[in-house]
Amino acid sequence: MRPHDEIAQGLDSVQVRPRRKSRKRAALQHVPRYHVILWDDDAHTYEYVIRMLMQLFGHPFEKAYQMAREVDLSGRCIVLTTTKEHAELKRDQIHAFGRDPLIEECRGSMTATIEPAGD
Repeated sequence: MRPHDEIAQGLDSVQVRPRRKSRKRAALQHVPRYHVILWDDDAHTYEYVIRMLMQLFGHPFEKAYQMAREVDLSGRCIVLTTTKEHAELKRDQIHAFGRDPLIEECRGSMTATIEPAGD
């Protein structure tokens, strides 16, 4: 018998078990996602909303304009879907963005909330 014949015979009795996903990897796959929702008001201009979305979210002008229009027409717009911690940060950044300098009566930033995305 040749040496590799012995090895081949031994392989017949080897059991192969499928790899289990680690708990850490499984947990990462099920991280709940949250929407950041921007709410409409009459105290902010399209220019303000577009500038804010471009600066805070990195949206290109066209997407920021579409979102500003959706906020205006629908009363709200989902501007980002992400992890809870990141959604909270982005909501807080919207709240801290400041008043609209083009509207004298404007007292502060726009309103934003977060809600579960329901994936």
